[in-house]
Amino acid sequence: MTLFWLITVFLVLIGMLLFVLPMYFGKEQDHVASRDELNKAFFKDRMSELKEESSEGLVENTDELVVELQQSLLDDVPANAKAHQSKVSTALLIPGVLLLVAVCYGMYLKTGSLDKVMQWHETAARLPELSQRLMQESGEPMSDQEMEDLTLALRTRLHETPDDATGWLLLGRIGMANRDAETAQSALDRAYRLEPSNPEVQLSYAQALMLIGDPGQSERARRLLMSVIKQDHTNLRAMSLLAFDAFEREEYDQAVAYWSMMKELIGADDPRATMLDRSIARAEDQMNQAGNTATSVSVTVELDPSVIRPEQGIVIISAHSADGAPMPVAAKRLPLSAFPITLTLDNQDSMIPERPLTSLPEMIIKARIDSDGNVMTKKGDWYGQSEVIPLGGTTKVVISQQYE
Repeated sequence: MTLFWLITVFLVLIGMLLFVLPMYFGKEQDHVASRDELNKAFFKDRMSELKEESSEGLVENTDELVVELQQSLLDDVPANAKAHQSKVSTALLIPGVLLLVAVCYGMYLKTGSLDKVMQWHETAARLPELSQRLMQESGEPMSDQEMEDLTLALRTRLHETPDDATGWLLLGRIGMANRDAETAQSALDRAYRLEPSNPEVQLSYAQALMLIGDPGQSERARRLLMSVIKQDHTNLRAMSLLAFDAFEREEYDQAVAYWSMMKELIGADDPRATMLDRSIARAEDQMNQAGNTATSVSVTVELDPSVIRPEQGIVIISAHSADGAPMPVAAKRLPLSAFPITLTLDNQDSMIPERPLTSLPEMIIKARIDSDGNVMTKKGDWYGQSEVIPLGGTTKVVISQQYE
């Protein structure tokens, strides 16, 4: 605000100069000179009349009249000289200057919303305080007004430092908390372009894209979440988002798989385990109502204790014909995370529409850990397979063997 007031003072001074300088240095009309010229013209005109009257014999004392005319011209000189020496009074300028200042600042105070500008700067200065309030887990939650103040202060800071990815991330999360999808998406998109490999940015950006509800954006959100799990296969938040997304898309087997992995990670004693059990039960109930069990197989994949699990990778679960053909009829890929993994294979997982899973009355289920994203098996991959099971059956696959 100090800079603002200095600028206003500078502009008012310029206005004062434009008002005062013409009084002293402006081009004046020379009234004295004009009057002298008028007197001379009158004198010459009167002299012409006297000559004409004298020639006609109308006047006899022409010389006396000339002297009187000259005397009247001289009598007007002192007054002209005095007027010529008059100056502009400073005392008369002071009221005008004061009026100019009063009008300028009075109009701004009336129409310039000074109180809102002052409030804006005060709010921007409270950014550290408001940010700390937001991060506090204990205490009263922030009010709607405090959230609005925090948003305003944060936008002001980001205008000054547009490359602050953390600030854009915070603004995006505030937008999601306020159910403002447009603000959340634009802010998190900016944060993602600044730090595309940051897992926190990827998670929040994916959540914002899911909030929009656009199928194209939801697919992009799933790719972001899979990228997060690839970096950290124990990220519960990413699994939770993928699970709810799968449930919304009616892919209940995937939702059950993600929730089961989350339950394994947090342990049975965690209070969140009860909520996960309810979610799993709800998804399984939806599968039963849809009749998926009559056209699918349920698979549980476990990892033998002797297996050395790679740091990253995916688990490929596939269904093959009972004769052991290497080409799978149906397959599903899941991020490498905690075991056991529970899922369901059905016609939606078929490799080609012409040969759905339901075309196999019996089948073999295989599970393989792939560490490089290549669907082809290679030496060193860990795998396991089931016995022959019927369509609609349930099986358990233990990954305990290694390709040589």
